[in-house]
Amino acid sequence: MNLTPVILAGGGGTRLWPLSRHHYPKQFLCVSGNTTLLQDTLLRIAKSTSGDLEILPSLVICNEEHRFMVGEQARQIDHRLQGIVLEPVGRNTAPALTCAALLNAEGADDPLLLVMPADHLIKDIDGFRAAVAVGAALAMDGALVTFGVIPDKPATGYGYIQLGEAITAVQPQCHWIEKFKEKPDLVTATSYVADSSYLWNSGIFLMRTSVWLEAIGQFQPKILEACQITVASSLRDGEFVRLNKAGFTNCPSDSIDYAVLESIGRGSSQRGAVVSLDANWSDVGSWSNIWDVSDRDANGNVRRGDTYIDGSHDNVVIAEHRLVTVLGCEDLVVVETSDAVMVTKKDRTQDVKKIVDWLEEQGRDERLVHRRVYRPWGSYERIDIGTGFQVKRIIVNPSASLSLQMHHHRAEHWVVVSGTATVTCGDEKFTLSENESTFIPIGVTHRLENSGASPCELIEVQSGTYLGEDDIVRFDDIYDRR
Repeated sequence: MNLTPVILAGGGGTRLWPLSRHHYPKQFLCVSGNTTLLQDTLLRIAKSTSGDLEILPSLVICNEEHRFMVGEQARQIDHRLQGIVLEPVGRNTAPALTCAALLNAEGADDPLLLVMPADHLIKDIDGFRAAVAVGAALAMDGALVTFGVIPDKPATGYGYIQLGEAITAVQPQCHWIEKFKEKPDLVTATSYVADSSYLWNSGIFLMRTSVWLEAIGQFQPKILEACQITVASSLRDGEFVRLNKAGFTNCPSDSIDYAVLESIGRGSSQRGAVVSLDANWSDVGSWSNIWDVSDRDANGNVRRGDTYIDGSHDNVVIAEHRLVTVLGCEDLVVVETSDAVMVTKKDRTQDVKKIVDWLEEQGRDERLVHRRVYRPWGSYERIDIGTGFQVKRIIVNPSASLSLQMHHHRAEHWVVVSGTATVTCGDEKFTLSENESTFIPIGVTHRLENSGASPCELIEVQSGTYLGEDDIVRFDDIYDRR
């Protein structure tokens, strides 16, 4: 049986601000180890979990603005993708899965779809794969399967699944779904944990392509109709599948469990099943979760970067650019980035949203982007800015190229720090190596390329009357930007 991993990477959450930003959300961050949450998700099911399952290339669904980060992070781990489906607007998980199912239905077989959020952390990979193998047996028989995490505390930030009748013919860890429960208050959550018939709703699902399309058509026909129109008029651009904006915008917004599994769980059919998952799972939804899942020193501190900690315990201390020192503190979260510092008690980390809301009210960029900004060709980081000048550190990835462009209000001076740059300046084209530089006058058409096998790093000094990013006139761009 074929299985297609469907990775939902469309989130733009900021609950891990200031590391996570709207344009660089947590699925692209390294939370534990040297790989990002997205990369962990791609690798989690990259190999067959059972002799009966053949794992096909993953299908990733993401926002238009994140498409090149998805492709680059897959390339970094040498992971071949079936495609990257681009959502023009957010419409929750049910339309995303429906579009993925319709795209998979174009083939001759009827593969299983394993739906996984891109921003979860699962440390016990063998335990996860064993649960998927169990769920696959149910899914191949026509069940819509979800995975419920065995709770270890009365969490109020998760939805719950009430277990129904055990499916003993498969495994004792499988049950029919009795009911989904909303995020409870603390008293109710405590009663759920005391009752072994409740599991956390992980948001991970498994079903046959045809079974999902039949179910969404039965319970949410407007979603199916809108997604059929959207997929039929989508455009394929290399590895990208660009969903039709008008069709997808008209699609109702709903989640997988609300749209279908809630109805199944009420007894209309015994096709909704839950497999118990005990695999050290976390949705990494807050800084307190980071403390829960991270390695800690002898005093219970999670520390990353250039830090000095003395007489302190049970803290999260992250330094990205500068030395951060903590003396005589406990239960704090201290996060430093190039443009922001956040300090909070661990039990107040759910209130980070208040900071992000304030930044939005003030119209500040710190909620949207880091000082380091990612582009399809690499990244740039602003080093300094003043009246009439700006200094950037630019990294161009191997085989990448900036657009052929021109500026009306600024000139640029490029100094290559490492690697080799191919420069187009007006009618000239030439190569720069380390410690070599060139000047791009105002109004002159130019382009920067890296044809080498290693990244090219350079320092750019801009000078002029206006230095905004919108002072770009593009004449040719391999990434189809305007």
